[in-house]
Amino acid sequence: MIAYGVRQRTHEIGVRVALGASALRILTLVLGQAARLTAIGIAVGVLGAAALARLIARLLFDASVSDVSTLVLVALVLAAVAALATLGAARRAVNIEAAVALRQH
Repeated sequence: MIAYGVRQRTHEIGVRVALGASALRILTLVLGQAARLTAIGIAVGVLGAAALARLIARLLFDASVSDVSTLVLVALVLAAVAALATLGAARRAVNIEAAVALRQH
């Protein structure tokens, strides 16, 4: 999803680079977008898991309704995977050449 967003914003990133945006600024832009989407996804997932905890406890043998450590561990793993997945798109965004990006649009 982040790679698609970077592809869609190639022209915008090219304009930013042409106006003098540093590689760090472009990297921060892409990573910030990914962090926001990841945080929203994790929050929705945790709220959904909390809402369905009683149903899950009834369906699974020896399942705890308030297993906070598992929720935290899963959220951390998902955040780490999302960060690793974002690095490729962020690297591509940093390497966008302004002239090429502006010609594509």
